Amino acid sequence: MKLIFVSGGVISGLGKGITASSIGRLLKARGIKVSAVKIDPYLNIDAGTMNPYEHGEVYVLDDGGEVDLDLGNYERFMGLHLTRDHNITTGKVYRSVIDNERRGVYLGKTVQIIPHITDEIKRRITTAARDSGADVVIVELGGTVGDMESMPFLEAARQLSRDLGGEENVMFVHTTLIPIMGSVGEEKTKPTQHSVKELMSIGIRPDMIVGRCSEPLSEAARAKIAMFCDVPEEAVISTPDAKSIYQVPLLLEKQGVADYIIDRMKLRPMTARRDMSQWERFVKRILEPKEHVEIALVGKYTALADSYLSHLEAFTHAGAARECKVKIRFVDSDELIAHDPAEILKGVHGVVVPGGFGIRGVEGKVVAARYARENGIPFLGVCLGFQIATIEICRDVLGLPKADSTEFDPDTPDPVICIMGEQIGVTDKGATMRLGAQDVIIADKSKARELYGSELISERHRHRYEVNPEYIPRMESAGWKFTGRSDCGHRMEIGELDGHPYFVASQFHPEFKSKPEHPSPLHQGLVDAAIAYMKDNS
Repeated sequence: MKLIFVSGGVISGLGKGITASSIGRLLKARGIKVSAVKIDPYLNIDAGTMNPYEHGEVYVLDDGGEVDLDLGNYERFMGLHLTRDHNITTGKVYRSVIDNERRGVYLGKTVQIIPHITDEIKRRITTAARDSGADVVIVELGGTVGDMESMPFLEAARQLSRDLGGEENVMFVHTTLIPIMGSVGEEKTKPTQHSVKELMSIGIRPDMIVGRCSEPLSEAARAKIAMFCDVPEEAVISTPDAKSIYQVPLLLEKQGVADYIIDRMKLRPMTARRDMSQWERFVKRILEPKEHVEIALVGKYTALADSYLSHLEAFTHAGAARECKVKIRFVDSDELIAHDPAEILKGVHGVVVPGGFGIRGVEGKVVAARYARENGIPFLGVCLGFQIATIEICRDVLGLPKADSTEFDPDTPDPVICIMGEQIGVTDKGATMRLGAQDVIIADKSKARELYGSELISERHRHRYEVNPEYIPRMESAGWKFTGRSDCGHRMEIGELDGHPYFVASQFHPEFKSKPEHPSPLHQGLVDAAIAYMKDNS
């Protein structure tokens, strides 16, 4: 078992997740099997109940795990399919230890942070690492060095370094901020020195320092960091601001990061030469687009872009496939109620309505769906967006003005969206949430079949409400065709509107499985339709 711990200092938000993901991508390019673990020091059991404004989007895995958004970066960069066990939180750790104490596992001993909490952290890390079958597992330590919440995890990492036999099996990568101060543009290394000093006081000596700076580090700054932080100069890595996060693996590769790690940990790569050609072509298409389209993302958490991170990345992937820059116009859905939607959505080439919970902003999303439908603008609805499209069509095409979801109006006379199983009597009636990968059957001669190229697909879900099957015949007679259904046939998964250039919605979340080399088919369909719409209306 070989572990690479990635920690952060000075401030949060330095890009530890992107650093960890990029290292994994470089090692994978050498034929080394990699996996990843994210440690979050908050007391929540998982990210499932967290407000997107607090922590960004809730990323859903195949096994239904609701986890930190950094696991999305791991999957996208490294081509992984992770499980809920790859996200460790303080809440999970403490719950396990307390449950063990109640069952008498500790035989009456006083339960303490050391060894009981740290042992549980080590057990979770090593179990996830062994189960992955990877040559190297990259463990991102959330938070920053010095945080009270992070101390047990750092101590567990220190102990693992000792347990596993030292430098060949465990490596520490520390990311820090290097600000540029004053009119002369001097790079200040003192914050990095203090951060490393804090780390060493815990008993961890970093093997590599990744310096985040607005500009490339000067040789003088690298030499100073190497001397004061006791690392080789070649292990001081410069990560200046980049136009795209997907440039970071290439920046690290140019500085020999993969070679340094391979030598340091005595890894055995399958190939001596890196294979990053496909990645380089992908980055070039991002940086040098031939076309530009603008897509409105109509949501309720638009003040924080990370709330819709997977959608943004899916559009980056889909745009790069067509050498097209996809600009996202964030639209607060409530604005569409307060103002003329024609003004707010003026000039966009497509509209996406993503998922969400709760009644706030719903009516604005209905307005967005109606505007896209009536004006022939390409539209994609996802999860709640699928339900919004259904409600809008029932109200304005079927003539059911009070059609609604029982989530928003329990007394609606036309509950076209209802809690799972409420109308069809299936065994999971009243289920709290449908989570994770589920099979979907796609009808022949549909846009979805054309985009996916397959009758059977698997996509990730996160919902409690669904289309009421009692209304399906009327919906389909009005042109709202359900071209994707669950394998049992009861649940509507994909809707397509007849006679519209691209009005498609899905109950599942296609953005979660989008990869640079394999964009989400439904996002790709929206981008393609947006390009056609742009050309037709230019």
